[in-house]
Amino acid sequence: MGTSTTSASTPESEGAVETRGIEPVPDHERRGRVRELFPTWVAANISVLLLTMGASLVINNGLNFWQVLVVAAIASAVSFGMVGLLSVSGKWGGAPGAMLSRAAFGVRGNYFPGAILWVARFGWETINAVTGAYAILTVLHLVFGIKANNALIVVTLLGFVGCTFLVSGMGRKALNVCNKYSTYLFSAISVVVLGYLIVEMPWGDILHKSPGSAALMVAGIGTIAAGGISWVPTGPDFARYLPHAASGKKIVGTTVSGAALVLVPMVLMGGVMAVSNPTLANQNTDPMSFLGEILPRAIAIPYLLTALIGMMLINSLSMYSAGFTAQTMGVRLPRALAVSINALISLGGGLVMMLVAKDFIGQFIAFLTLLAVSFSAWIGVYGIDMARRRKLAVRYDGESLMNTGRTSRYWYVGGFCWQAMTAWSVALVAGLCFTKVQWFTGPLASTWIGENGLGWAATIAIAAVVFAVLPTPRETVPANSDAPHTEARQPVEVG
Repeated sequence: MGTSTTSASTPESEGAVETRGIEPVPDHERRGRVRELFPTWVAANISVLLLTMGASLVINNGLNFWQVLVVAAIASAVSFGMVGLLSVSGKWGGAPGAMLSRAAFGVRGNYFPGAILWVARFGWETINAVTGAYAILTVLHLVFGIKANNALIVVTLLGFVGCTFLVSGMGRKALNVCNKYSTYLFSAISVVVLGYLIVEMPWGDILHKSPGSAALMVAGIGTIAAGGISWVPTGPDFARYLPHAASGKKIVGTTVSGAALVLVPMVLMGGVMAVSNPTLANQNTDPMSFLGEILPRAIAIPYLLTALIGMMLINSLSMYSAGFTAQTMGVRLPRALAVSINALISLGGGLVMMLVAKDFIGQFIAFLTLLAVSFSAWIGVYGIDMARRRKLAVRYDGESLMNTGRTSRYWYVGGFCWQAMTAWSVALVAGLCFTKVQWFTGPLASTWIGENGLGWAATIAIAAVVFAVLPTPRETVPANSDAPHTEARQPVEVG
């Protein structure tokens, strides 16, 4: 009854191209190491857009150097702390986050938050594709003096999305190799850029700038954290090859440290650059061209090329997980082919943004704000479900995760866990009420929570509280089960 068997017997280790889809990874294939997560989360943050966001903290929020540092540190710790915590479920169940989510929402109920997460992925990949294309155009202009035109925009965007599709389609092994060497490369060129900024920037003005308000600091934390929050449902995807004995604390620590290694310096560098070039935060149509104005060509070109690789990897990581989400939503294609759906959509969306839209950065910030809220409702419910499983020592049931019929333990009532669905729906609506972006203002956006950009935090809290106070869901025990429900489980290793 709706049971999927896609690639269930294909060992992941047979080739360079990963063939395993959404089905749980068997124990004998769990040979991953926690340290492999470090370059993954470094690569997930190699985006020049962090420079622009850091500049926005100075120009739009009026923060000084020390406040930008605090905002970046707190944002990375909070957002990627959640990524790390929920990644632990990946080693518990050996499956992608979109798949494990069936245990919380029900095999049918999971379609609803899954659809929201899938749509949000489209937007994130489109933003990354556009940024990557602009990076290529900037390099062509700096090196060859070629100015952008519509035909060149189409070619560069197509090339970027195509390369992203190839890497993400190959799977975990290819991503791990690319992430490892891009980390080395980006770290080296970033040291060069940092050295240039230390020598050339007006540090007297930078260090003595008047501080901004605490409220704008809080709002800044939300803006920077939004990018990390978007990775939370993806975390289990990269931890599912870890053995059960892998340390949960190390998973969290490695995730946060890998992300912070890039996120904090880049946001801070953006803030520093904004002092010497206040127009940095107002690059409405092209978020890349400012690098050619601030940095010497000898530094700007290799830095852009390195960042281009990073943005390609960010999109590859996102598309990799999006393939799982597509399969979970019922797309009957192997993971590598399911990725192609997102590639085509990001290509189409990217063309609209580059050829039609005029305010790239404004739309980007609006998208980040809505993205954080849409993911936060899922986070609150999923987090409580994880906490209950740890407390009760209840492990995910692999067969039931794959079974979308009535015999699944996660059938609940008609395939829906009404408690989870209620908490998710209430939190999502409430979060949107607290939200204000360029083209949408919720009825509660003028409250303290709304004014301080804490809609995402309120959404997580509301989802968690509502789900926690509602009656604890009871998993469905099949009528032909020979053992009681509690005896059919094994304790969860909590590391």
